[in-house]
Amino acid sequence: MSVGIDIGTSTTQLVFSRITIENMASSFSIPKINIVDKKVIYKSNIYFTPLISQNEIDGSSVRKIVESEYKKAGIKPEEVETGAIIITGETARKENAREILDEMSGLAGDFVVATAGPDLESIIAGKGAGTNIISKEENCTAANMDIGGGTTNLAVFKEGEVIDTGCLDIGGRLIKIDKNTHQITYIASKIKKLADKYGINIKVGEIPDISDVENIVRKMVELLEQSVGMKNQTHEYEEIITNKGLKLNYNIDCITFSGGVANYIYAGGDEEDVYKYGDIGILLGRCIKNSILTQKFNLEKSRETIRATVVGAGSHTTDISGSTITYTKNVFPIKNVPVVRVHQRNNSIDCSYISETLKERLHWFKVENEFQQVAIAIDGTKSPSFKEVQQMASSVISGVSDILDEEYPLFVIVENDMGKVLGQTIYKMLDYKKDVICIDSIKVEAGDYVDVGKPLMHGRVVPVVIKTLAFSS
Repeated sequence: MSVGIDIGTSTTQLVFSRITIENMASSFSIPKINIVDKKVIYKSNIYFTPLISQNEIDGSSVRKIVESEYKKAGIKPEEVETGAIIITGETARKENAREILDEMSGLAGDFVVATAGPDLESIIAGKGAGTNIISKEENCTAANMDIGGGTTNLAVFKEGEVIDTGCLDIGGRLIKIDKNTHQITYIASKIKKLADKYGINIKVGEIPDISDVENIVRKMVELLEQSVGMKNQTHEYEEIITNKGLKLNYNIDCITFSGGVANYIYAGGDEEDVYKYGDIGILLGRCIKNSILTQKFNLEKSRETIRATVVGAGSHTTDISGSTITYTKNVFPIKNVPVVRVHQRNNSIDCSYISETLKERLHWFKVENEFQQVAIAIDGTKSPSFKEVQQMASSVISGVSDILDEEYPLFVIVENDMGKVLGQTIYKMLDYKKDVICIDSIKVEAGDYVDVGKPLMHGRVVPVVIKTLAFSS
């Protein structure tokens, strides 16, 4: 039994899934456990995320929502073996975001991830929307825009692999409007600044002309168009970036949309009351539907929209590491370590590419400007020469320079069988001052999380659980 809980800027929701796993190996082989079936058995109602103020989440109310949905689903907390709680968007920036995790204690097994920074959220949402699958099946470069209440998360996939991410402070609830009086109750500071720049008359406490609201929405959509290279990027675009924009050193073939606003991009919506949700989400979706975003890109239908960020969690693949591994300190078991994956190009060791890619992708996992512990995953080389081992070790050390002063060990996963010699080489190059874990014969991808159990077979191997967020298909 698996639960996914998404506490976002606009909405909070749950999904329960039943995961079936099977040992695919023969009786005389090391077990290889694969998922053979995943069935979503319950989808909760979608609630507005309760807030005490604009800067503080109402943690007790969130817990009550979660507990009530457990009861509706007929599921007891002790029946849930795994799951993910994702605190996303502007919600992750609230003052008490970390305290919410304490409120959730006891409502699932081992949660996969606590908070998702904008880069990781972009990847999760893109996979939830199925954009990675579209890019792989159609052999193309596909971009997903996950448009929520407070942010738009951007993820670009090429042939199934994520190659770029970005995030903008554009969302459906950055302007809140009373459903009954139509008075504006809240305008995010960046949106107010944008409106003032163009002389658009919107003020808290006043009832705006619909034309003024449509004008500011149009300006927001123009910034989305700039984000994917359809228009020249302006100073206003730079101002609206959450953490970083897309690099755009590639051509985008098609686009998908997810998040709550996406329903009104694909369907359009014929609601007479455009403020029925107390925000500008409907108007934003309609404007995007009629923009060049959907006209100049090949528009693909996403597999999930409002539930893309997390519709299930805890798909497990259990494996055993190779027997040539290195660990300089027995810190096991370690749990819920996110994977930073770098695929080598043309099966060669391109030191600068590995190093620079690692440096960039480490920042995907920063939360509140702090690095999390991560597992660096690389291909490695079959039967490497001494020189190749040295090159690989140097590339990894250079790429992770930003986290070498952190207390946790440097954790490396190599797909090919070279963990022991690579780990020993890295340890030596670090002058034996940094603990190193280097395991091999494990295949992981970006977006996975790993648990490593206590060493077996007199310390020669370690059990590894690879946890992938399970998305609806």
